[in-house]
Amino acid sequence: MRPTLGRFTDRYRHGKFGPIMMNCLRKTRYLAAALFFSCMPTLLSAQEPAPPPAQAQDTSQKPQGPAPIRVTTNVVVVPVTVKDRSGNLVPDLRRDEFRVFEDNVEQEITRLSVDAVPLSMVILIDNDLRSKDQEQVEPSLVSIVGGLSTRDEAFICRFDQFFHEGDGFTRDQDTLVTELKRTDIASKPSVAPAGGPFNGPTINNAPAPGAPPNPAGLQAIRGQSTKTLDDAVYAAAMLLKDRDSSKRRKVILLISDGQNGPKFNTHSYDETKAELLRQGVIVYCVATGSSYFERKFNRLVNYSRDTGGDIYYGAKQQTFSEFYSRITEEARNQYILYYSPKGERKLDYHSIEVRVRREGLTILARQGYYGGTLVDSSR
Repeated sequence: MRPTLGRFTDRYRHGKFGPIMMNCLRKTRYLAAALFFSCMPTLLSAQEPAPPPAQAQDTSQKPQGPAPIRVTTNVVVVPVTVKDRSGNLVPDLRRDEFRVFEDNVEQEITRLSVDAVPLSMVILIDNDLRSKDQEQVEPSLVSIVGGLSTRDEAFICRFDQFFHEGDGFTRDQDTLVTELKRTDIASKPSVAPAGGPFNGPTINNAPAPGAPPNPAGLQAIRGQSTKTLDDAVYAAAMLLKDRDSSKRRKVILLISDGQNGPKFNTHSYDETKAELLRQGVIVYCVATGSSYFERKFNRLVNYSRDTGGDIYYGAKQQTFSEFYSRITEEARNQYILYYSPKGERKLDYHSIEVRVRREGLTILARQGYYGGTLVDSSR
């Protein structure tokens, strides 16, 4: 019978060399175990598949996180003046009391602002008035400054057959007072700006003796005014073009007898009105004339009505001074309506009608706008 492993082990354990053999056997086991575990990582790595070689990553196509969401909404801004039957401003209207219609479609008013804002004003003075009107208007001009705040800025200009640009916008009221005091209506000859069609002096809108002949297009025609009122308003609008509409109210204060020579204007009324509406310029007019009830002020009425301004008729110096103050108060304290237009958008021009739910009130707002006047509201 063959000895088993157990008997063989017992024989050497209890024999002469038993302790020595058992000690060697024990060391052999320890050495084998150590060798096995030291080789384990190598064996495992040999069994695992090698990783694929590193490839250059295309950073141009690597996603950079979710793209930002940008929502652009076209917003129409409509300044509105509301008066009671006595001509006083009504300051306590709420948003739900206003209604706005664009192209006969009612719009949802999303916001109403009543914050007073500073003015950017072009003071446009008729330089060719009758002597009686001149005597009333000229001394009143300095009182315009009384209605301006230190945050307002003004640009003083004159016009007759040509547009006479002043010294620029300024907030310095002392400078404005000095410039207005020095404004002598019709005291200077009508001279075209440098580079214009006629650079010589005129007397009663005709070339002075010895002056170069006036081009045929600028010669006075009996019974017709040669004043270029439309061109003057257009030029004033261009001076306001770079003023910030979001922070300031753009205003033209037009002081004139309303006389206009259509044949002498480069820009028509429609062209001028379109430019005013595109830039959001409001025109306020002070009509002059000692016999103003017999005069026709259609041009002044149209400019003020179409742009959301107002018109005042004056005959005395005291009334002119009062009008200037009322105009600046109106321009600075308007309701501002905001809405995002809905409906057909095929045309560039869109009509606007503003109503209020209270009775007996007068609403002054521009009659329409062009697509270029929309404000992009992005968030």
